[in-house]
Amino acid sequence: MTPVSSGDTAGVEVPAGLPHHGPDPLQGHPLVARLARVGQLMRQADRDHPWVLDTAVVAGVFLMFCVPDLVDDGDPRELRITFTHLPVAGTLALQAGLLLPLLWRRRTPSVAFALIAAVFMLQWSLGALLRADVALLVALYSLVLHGRLRHLPWACAAMAGALALVAVRVSTAVSVWDAMFFLVSAATAAVALGLAVRIRRAQLAVLRDRAARLEIERDQRSRLAAATERTRVAREMHDIIGHNLSVIITLADAGGYAADVSPDRGNEALRLIGDTGRQALGELRRMLGILRERTGAPELNPQPGISDLDALCARIRAAGPQIVYRSGGELNALDRGVQLMVYRIVQEALTNALKHAGRDTRAHVMLTVAGSQLRVRVHDTGPPHGTGQPRPSHEDGHGLAGMRERAALYGGTVTAGPAPGGGWIVEAGLDLTPIPHTSGGSA
Repeated sequence: MTPVSSGDTAGVEVPAGLPHHGPDPLQGHPLVARLARVGQLMRQADRDHPWVLDTAVVAGVFLMFCVPDLVDDGDPRELRITFTHLPVAGTLALQAGLLLPLLWRRRTPSVAFALIAAVFMLQWSLGALLRADVALLVALYSLVLHGRLRHLPWACAAMAGALALVAVRVSTAVSVWDAMFFLVSAATAAVALGLAVRIRRAQLAVLRDRAARLEIERDQRSRLAAATERTRVAREMHDIIGHNLSVIITLADAGGYAADVSPDRGNEALRLIGDTGRQALGELRRMLGILRERTGAPELNPQPGISDLDALCARIRAAGPQIVYRSGGELNALDRGVQLMVYRIVQEALTNALKHAGRDTRAHVMLTVAGSQLRVRVHDTGPPHGTGQPRPSHEDGHGLAGMRERAALYGGTVTAGPAPGGGWIVEAGLDLTPIPHTSGGSA
């Protein structure tokens, strides 16, 4: 598709199969731009005061075609045709019947055409010649442009009958067929002009509607992108802050209890709290550094991966729970995005175990890669003697929703719920088979 940007079709794409001759040489010309501004002002004025244009059309036709009939007898002696000479009052009445309906030519074009056609046929039945008969062509043009197209065949039939009456009346000087050819050509020109303007306006309306819809779709895409980014940031913040704060709170509680009994254990808890806080602060700086606009590339630490799970389990063990971590398969060969997903799922599962099952729980973490299948399993034994906080249901909890969203990015699934023998289990599965890429385009 080739974009064009000239005139009213700015921003419209032209099919590749059609010839494209470049921009219009008149585009950007001062005279063309000035005329375009004048036309825009006139259209705006017509929308605000439509009666002004209708009155101007009637006044213009009166000055150009009616006034000459009032000051001249209008008898074309060179054609050797004798017309009926009407008194001034009769002439004014017929002119009014021809012109006044033009005031409603845009609101009720069919009625206006019918009234003018009736006065036109009455006038020629009397044998009178009036230059104001041009109003019939104006009414036909207005009917084609503003009226219902299903009325056009009846209007054309009425027009043909009126023109046949004129051709018969002037047959003494011009053959009927020559007169009909000239008159029908004038009527055809009025119809063709009306259709051309109507089609052009319909095309412009379609283009404006399409531009409006494209603008709405662009705004919707922007809002969806912003919502997706907010969701991603919220998920990262939950993983970083939620996990580290849970560990810090548990360590602080344990350190306060051990301060009186074993000062060394209290000092160790304070050291672990400092290490956990520094790690959380580093991850927050890394994430905010990615979001912040910079002229140069920020020097940031890499995202955590499977190799960092040992350190994660060590921090959780320091808070009290017993963590058993086993793995199998080529885990380090996984994509960095998949490794980050696995790390966050394990982190969230262990954080929930620490939060809901307490410091005395025991958790088993198992990661295996077998063929194209990756399996993540985190099982905690739950709180001793039924103590601890209630677990979130399958539908509740931002952590569980975040794990499912992360797995869904890579076509995986996450299930969480009570374990058959007690405690809680979180399982994630991912198919590592690469998605085949289809060749782009077809003949």
